[in-house]
Amino acid sequence: MSANNIKQQSAFKSLLPIFGFVKPYKLVALSALLVLLFTSGLNLLLGQGVKYVIDNGFIAGSVEQLTNAVFVMIALIVLFAGGTFTRFYLMSWIGERVCNDIRKAVFNKIIHLHPSYFEENRSGELMSRLTTDTTLLQSIVGSSFSMALRSVLMMIGGLVMLFILNFKLTLLVMLCVPLTLLPLFFFGKKVRKLSESSQSAIADISTYAGEIIQNIKVVQSYTHETKEKAAFGEEVEKAFTVAKHRITQRAILIAAVIGLTFSAITVMLWVGGMDVIAGRMSGGELAAFVFYAVIVASSVATVSEVYGELQRAAGAATRLLDLLNVKSDITNKENASLLTWHEDAHLKFDNVTFNYPSRPEVAALNSVNLTVEKGKVVAIVGPSGAGKTTLFELLQRFYDPQIGNISIGEQSIDSLTLDSLRHTMGMVPQNPVLFSSDVWHNIRYGNPSATDEQVIEAAKRAHAHDFITSLPEGYGSFLGEQGVRLSGGQKQRIAIARAILKDPSILLLDEATSALDAESEFHVQAALNELMQDRTTLIIAHRLATVMHADTIVVMDKGQIVAQGNHQTLLKESKLYQRLCELQFEHSGKLD
Repeated sequence: MSANNIKQQSAFKSLLPIFGFVKPYKLVALSALLVLLFTSGLNLLLGQGVKYVIDNGFIAGSVEQLTNAVFVMIALIVLFAGGTFTRFYLMSWIGERVCNDIRKAVFNKIIHLHPSYFEENRSGELMSRLTTDTTLLQSIVGSSFSMALRSVLMMIGGLVMLFILNFKLTLLVMLCVPLTLLPLFFFGKKVRKLSESSQSAIADISTYAGEIIQNIKVVQSYTHETKEKAAFGEEVEKAFTVAKHRITQRAILIAAVIGLTFSAITVMLWVGGMDVIAGRMSGGELAAFVFYAVIVASSVATVSEVYGELQRAAGAATRLLDLLNVKSDITNKENASLLTWHEDAHLKFDNVTFNYPSRPEVAALNSVNLTVEKGKVVAIVGPSGAGKTTLFELLQRFYDPQIGNISIGEQSIDSLTLDSLRHTMGMVPQNPVLFSSDVWHNIRYGNPSATDEQVIEAAKRAHAHDFITSLPEGYGSFLGEQGVRLSGGQKQRIAIARAILKDPSILLLDEATSALDAESEFHVQAALNELMQDRTTLIIAHRLATVMHADTIVVMDKGQIVAQGNHQTLLKESKLYQRLCELQFEHSGKLD
């Protein structure tokens, strides 16, 4: 079997787990199936109604029989319309429900994946899976699958009725049916391959547009609007070219099926017409036969169209299932325990070596040994790329070291539940992250159960209350995407208020005052000094003036700890620390 065939079969098999999402709604699905059977039966009865109207009404010349036949037809049509409404509603409901459940399942998977996964996979592509792929599956579950099942039932039922009406003409129809199926198998593979390419092209567009919009100020600052419009236009045209090929193949597929099908019906009409003229069948029988033949032909055409949709959906299902089957590298180990915070608990990095998955040849940390006593303030300084931020990421278990161990007290952090480990820490990054919501939400993110009074108190301690109340709607003011409506210093104070509200046992400050002006820095530093009382605090500092009075200063370079001690000790013993101080304090003339 060729690789292409194997891929195609596995793609169709991937649709089966998707239908597993229908299982919780099996009663609704069963109801829809029963209504589907009911409407299919009514549709087939309409053919008998046509025969009855012609033979007992038109040909017999009886007004009474014609009237009765018409009333029967109207009754069947009303029932058929009501059944169609119910079937469409139930199937569409299931499609929407399943689509939302798949979206939730995909998002729930994404939100727990390890950070290195997002280094290797583009956010735009993940968004495409959440939106475009799930919407495509919604149309399959809620519409196309119902159409396919209905068409198969109608095709089988129509063929049965054709055999009952006229065996000879039915054999003619049966000879033509395989011819109409040939285009399905010939063009189906091409449609699926082009559909996957089309979905990838759409993901590329989403990624490109998202990146440009997210960094719109940079684009406009460098006056690259024209360049970016042209580049985006090229991406769109690429997607259109792929879509054009896909549409062409699908159009040929549908046209071929319809052409062959109705050509067969035309031939059948000629043969049947000859039988009517010869008196071998009635006009009503021929009309009914044509009715059922059209049903069979339409069903085959519908199946061919749905086949193309299924081919396209198979690719979407494969991508979604691949994502749902991803295993996170960072998970709770079996029998993981809660963090026990003892009086003498300390942080310890024991011979830790770590390489980022995206840069396996370069050690971000190399044989790091560091102990931080409980309640102490430890500052980590060094040039860019020294490994300072990596310490924070390992401590929060965003990554696990390849060699060595990190512990809190006597407990190794990889033996703890992720929730209990991270709950005890409060992080204020150098570049604060705010959500597209109001101030209440962004500060309360540190403690979702906090009262309004507690949020306001945290803002006051972070010296953010005054500028918040000056916003148009105060704490209810919408901050825009990533807090775009605030200055850098204001965003930083919101992030500090969030950490204050969390009230963590371990504070992680990544140059938390770097974006503040001198006056704000003085007040926030005072708030942080108060917050750091009786807490274990690690501070990444580029501005040495903010950490000169730390209990211990750790000097890092090229992933290693090269010196540690207090400010005065390091001035005497560490050449790197001396150089850092000279670069920052040479204008003031002070090194102590």
